[in-house]
Amino acid sequence: MRKNYLLTPGPTPLPPQVCEAMARPIIHHRTPQFQAVLKEATEGLKYVYQTKGDVFILASSGTGAMEAAVVNLLSGGDTAITIQGGKFGERWTEICKSYGINTEIIDVEWGKAVLPGEIERRLKANPKIKAVFTTLCETSTGVVNDIAAIGKVVKDTFAALVVDAISGLGAIDLQTDAWFCDVVVSGSQKGLMLPPGLGFISVSQKAWKLIEGSRCPKYYFDLKVAKKALDKTDTPFTPVITLIIALCESLKMIKQDGLDNIFLRHKKMADATRAAMKAIGLDLFASTVASDVVTAVKVPQGIDGEKMVKTMRDTYGVIIAGGQAELKGKVFRIAHMGFIEEFDIIVGISCLEKVLAQMGYKFKLGAGVKAAEEVFLKG
Repeated sequence: MRKNYLLTPGPTPLPPQVCEAMARPIIHHRTPQFQAVLKEATEGLKYVYQTKGDVFILASSGTGAMEAAVVNLLSGGDTAITIQGGKFGERWTEICKSYGINTEIIDVEWGKAVLPGEIERRLKANPKIKAVFTTLCETSTGVVNDIAAIGKVVKDTFAALVVDAISGLGAIDLQTDAWFCDVVVSGSQKGLMLPPGLGFISVSQKAWKLIEGSRCPKYYFDLKVAKKALDKTDTPFTPVITLIIALCESLKMIKQDGLDNIFLRHKKMADATRAAMKAIGLDLFASTVASDVVTAVKVPQGIDGEKMVKTMRDTYGVIIAGGQAELKGKVFRIAHMGFIEEFDIIVGISCLEKVLAQMGYKFKLGAGVKAAEEVFLKG
């Protein structure tokens, strides 16, 4: 018998309260009882989003929320900026192209953040651009973008700022209203400490004006239909009842801790992880601002990165993530988001050290654990 430790950037571990909520007998969704649950969930999401605007709950992954953003804001033939600094930035481009949206791609070197000035230059050069699609935390590289600065650039233009906060929401700061984010999408299986299955999307008043003129085909993801239902504390289609009930429990935990405390906890775990990597001679992949939700680390020369991740998972039950696309086998990623605390990080670092030592990597055994403990001891 072996205990598993989940340190991947989604799904993340589930709190006992969430597991208990999902074990309750199901209720019907067209009842006052579920209306109370839905109201609690949407109000809780507004707290996490830091917004007074509408937030919709979709029966989908975060990618479904991304697609909903595209098809509701734009029409075929429109032009949008997509920022590609990793695997998930590329997804914005792929979705746009599927619906005949013209994309002005800003290619950012993987491991670096986008420069807000480049977005500003593109918007000035083409005032017909209707949306800027960007990412809060690029999960594939461990880089965080400066959404506050990007928001200042976009706010006085015709374009809507759309943010993929799938891995960042509820783990690092995202001030939807204060940073002029018009649409923010997220998912349930990361900072919100739930299984996959729910997508979330917020909409500003500026975004609603674009939505009114959108001619992209849509049915299930039509936010105008969803808005009519939400105004009656309802959903247009059958919701994921059990997950929304569980969402209420995770949101209670988040409110009890407070967002500022949650952000500080994630920073401390990220600092400890990075200190450990430095102590054993490993380099971070992010060359600019690293995100506090996941740390991407370069695989040391001579080590099989895929075998290392597989050994940690299959032999010792410590599950981290490998690299994606062009980074496959070249980096590994340790998540420190959601229902994770310092001893989970210590276990993960200890296992990493053991496997690296077994694979012939030379370093002082225990140096990473010691460095992480020193960060945690600072309080």
